[in-house]
Amino acid sequence: MTTKSPIVSITRRLEFDSGHRIPNHDGQCKHLHGHRYAIEVTLTGEIADHPGKADDGMVLDFGDIKRLTHQHLVELWDHAFLVAKEDEVLVSFLNSLPNHKTVIMEHVPTVENLANTAFTILQPIFQQAFGGHLVLTALRLYETPNCWADVSA
Repeated sequence: MTTKSPIVSITRRLEFDSGHRIPNHDGQCKHLHGHRYAIEVTLTGEIADHPGKADDGMVLDFGDIKRLTHQHLVELWDHAFLVAKEDEVLVSFLNSLPNHKTVIMEHVPTVENLANTAFTILQPIFQQAFGGHLVLTALRLYETPNCWADVSA
């Protein structure tokens, strides 16, 4: 009788710096400012049983999570200004700056919207990269060490 491997979740954390503003906010966040964001990507799958292979005993190599998250998200958002497309005055200003790294977002760049966008970007990447053997089950985005948003499948 063979026993199926248990389902295990693994998480990799990466950090990046971005600027944003919440244009209709009543407080300080209406001003241009930035954060040292941290993103935690949690994947769920079976532990590999491949004796003698590099991935034996792993759900996935943490380096693979880092590589894909960096390529498809961190590289795009790091040292960029994340601005809502509806923030037309700021979009126009940022577009006037030569070679400025601006990411125009569909929604106001709150930590909740950013976390949801990040999940939407990364979910199919991880699904396709490993033949459906792994699932992005959770994503946590820290705006500050004390404030974050969670998204889960």
